[in-house]
Amino acid sequence: MFNLDTFRIFSRAVAFGAVAVSAIAFAGAAKAAPVQLFPFFQPLPPFAAPQPVQPYQPYQAPTYQTEPSDDQDAVEMPARFRRQTVAYATREAPGTIIIDTPNTYLYYVLGNGQALRYGIGVGRDGFTWSGTQSVTRKAEWPAWTPPPEMIARQPYLPRHMAGGPGNPLGARAMYLGGTIYRIHGTNAPDTIGKRVSSGCIRLTNEDVSDLYSRVNVGTKVIVLPMTERRAELRTATR
Repeated sequence: MFNLDTFRIFSRAVAFGAVAVSAIAFAGAAKAAPVQLFPFFQPLPPFAAPQPVQPYQPYQAPTYQTEPSDDQDAVEMPARFRRQTVAYATREAPGTIIIDTPNTYLYYVLGNGQALRYGIGVGRDGFTWSGTQSVTRKAEWPAWTPPPEMIARQPYLPRHMAGGPGNPLGARAMYLGGTIYRIHGTNAPDTIGKRVSSGCIRLTNEDVSDLYSRVNVGTKVIVLPMTERRAELRTATR
């Protein structure tokens, strides 16, 4: 027979057990992730100490290497065009530059019957010249401003080009008198020994840097004419 008192005691026990289980579950959740009562108040980030102010460094323009470029390294220079000390008889004083146009050599007179010889590129047909000049100015990584005569022949040329590895004047330039001609480097070392310029004398960047270090403003420069080669050939055939 159904006992009402027993049923009431059982119901109370079940209700108490459910409350206890809920309390335990809530306590566990609270330990895992505490509830923020005021979530709109966020903690401030930790204060970072100010970084020391770096002293002002003035701008420095980039410098360019004077050693041969990768393109120059890739060109195999014939042995006769490599810089070398040779026997050279001349009455000119040490320090004089002699341009042997027909043989595409530049001689830097050392004295005692010797000279330092460099391979060079010279003017193409119709653009060679001869005479005596002196070095009036020197420049490292010179800018290039083609003269009007060159612009008239080659209108596509730039009116001005800043100095640098891509500049056709190369690493160094020595300006000759009041002329438009220079002894300069080149970014096309494969032209050494050839006649391709508009009258300037070109060396590899490595060689022109070496020559530049030896030459002073006022250095005498003698440019031999192209016809001397023909005279030598006539002499040789007799």
